Amino acid sequence: MSETDRRSLLKSAAAAAALGLIDGKTIEAAAEGLKFGPASAFSFDLLKAQVRKRVTEPYVEPPHPAPSIVSKIDYEAWGKIKFDVNQALYAKGPGQYPISFFHLGKFFPKAVAMYVVESGQAREIIYDPDYFEMPADSPARHLPKGAGFAGLRIQEARDSALDWRHNDWLAFLGADYFRAIGELHQYGLSCRAIALNVAVDDRPEEFPDFTHIYIDESGPKNGLTLYAMLEGPSIVGVCKIEAVRGKGVVMDVDQLLCLRRDISRFGVAPLTSMYWFSETVKPTAVDWRPEVHDSDGLAMWSGRGERLWRPLNNPNRTSASAFVDDNPRGFGLMQRDRNFDHYLDGVFYDRRPSLWVEPKGQWSKGSVQLVEIPTDDEIHDNIVAMWVPEKPVKAGAELEFAYRLYWLANQPHPGNFAKCVATRLGNGGQPGQPRPKGVRKFMVEFLGGPLADLPYGVKPEPVLWASRGTFSYIYTEAVPDDVRGHWRAQFDLTVAGFDPVEMRLFLRSGSKILSETWIFQYHPFVECQPSCYPKVGP
Repeated sequence: MSETDRRSLLKSAAAAAALGLIDGKTIEAAAEGLKFGPASAFSFDLLKAQVRKRVTEPYVEPPHPAPSIVSKIDYEAWGKIKFDVNQALYAKGPGQYPISFFHLGKFFPKAVAMYVVESGQAREIIYDPDYFEMPADSPARHLPKGAGFAGLRIQEARDSALDWRHNDWLAFLGADYFRAIGELHQYGLSCRAIALNVAVDDRPEEFPDFTHIYIDESGPKNGLTLYAMLEGPSIVGVCKIEAVRGKGVVMDVDQLLCLRRDISRFGVAPLTSMYWFSETVKPTAVDWRPEVHDSDGLAMWSGRGERLWRPLNNPNRTSASAFVDDNPRGFGLMQRDRNFDHYLDGVFYDRRPSLWVEPKGQWSKGSVQLVEIPTDDEIHDNIVAMWVPEKPVKAGAELEFAYRLYWLANQPHPGNFAKCVATRLGNGGQPGQPRPKGVRKFMVEFLGGPLADLPYGVKPEPVLWASRGTFSYIYTEAVPDDVRGHWRAQFDLTVAGFDPVEMRLFLRSGSKILSETWIFQYHPFVECQPSCYPKVGP
């Protein structure tokens, strides 16, 4: 279609919308206070066609409305701007879940075009400062009408036991990030539409932006459908996301991704989280709390059926681990430790959701990759887990992926195996005797599954492997806490040098495997003063 024809079509649509008619159908206002643009034809196939056309054109950055004004809306000023939920999309019907919007600000300066979809037609929701409650002296009052929104959030259902005006369950804000609450009613880690060149030496990471989001309330039962267009210098794509609010949140994601440039590390279904420290390793007096993390491990279910658990690290330099697989059954960043006493914090780290990715169709060969970045505070997301295809992704490639996201407390398909619930490190050797240098003691705890059914007097056997070093003092014992099926494997590792050590451990009884496989990357370091804890930085 030529530009002249496209403009004519839009003019015709606008004229029909003014009469309230498109193809003989009445378009109902989704909220009394919101303002809408003209209607235009809409479908997922039309968005895909736009993606295929757009990838052949030069990249144009998303709009940065009134940058001199937006730059003054700092974190404090932005926090004082509240969307008036009485003007939310679907606040009065017909949709079940009202939609509110985030304001632009210094840290979210790019405008995302928002649309409501009804009966195969889409209309843009026009920004107006009157939608927001803000202080009289807020810089935002000087923004022009139509400036745009930074993102959106989906409130709880109007008939929910929770007050929908003060509770939301899904949010899109910043680049191509989105996040949902789990079944414990708490936000935590995030997901992205795609991750490009994470922790690649020869080029910076690229963060594509959601540029257009289409909201369709006629989606799945107890949910709705969002269509999100994304673009960056190297990529153009569209995501269809069917989100269902039940026990936690479940999303079905379908993507079309078209590449303008070669990508070194192409991350599919990337999960982003924060891990500062846990019971595993904690520098002396770095913080008053026992643990601080949104997630404590990476769980994987391989295409061969093996269950794997990789506790997270806060390394002294950026580290990337790859777990090779063929058609994985799933992976996710989990928050397994649900004991409030292990955090003692009012921000409820014990309630943070776990996020599980379940591939649909054939993902073929590749690897689940885990990137761990040093951090010295909880304000930084320093963990990324993603699927990376084996074959390089080149300019001109057109890729489609489908997967399901589970935002829950635990894995949706756990299997009948004991779960690793803690990894503890200490000085090697034996109490009351000189502690040898270069020796580290490990205590790995497992809980549940077949361990709960072991006959009295039967001990599980630990099966150990390390990429280097030697083991000693290996044994298992029941944890003396009166919890049935709670065991720990103990061993010492003697290793020289400072290169990371890859390790594996599982429990068995005879030929029967009792536990998932614990895999760990140990970073040896000088054991002298607290200042010798691995420094944060490259």
